[in-house]
Amino acid sequence: MFKLISKFNEDADGAVTVDWVVLTGALVGLGVMVATTIGEGAMNKSTGLGAQLENFEPGSM
Repeated sequence: MFKLISKFNEDADGAVTVDWVVLTGALVGLGVMVATTIGEGAMNKSTGLGAQLENFEPGSM
């Protein structure tokens, strides 16, 4: 029984799995934050461009 308990304490496979899950979750969260930030900026730029194109009069340049 003592051998089984000591072998269980030395086994690190579960800890490695937890590390990978935490790392993957952090990367996914970072990706979502970056995509949201870029998406909002792109939406603001496209809205401004659309407004300028609506107000454009040919020959006014």
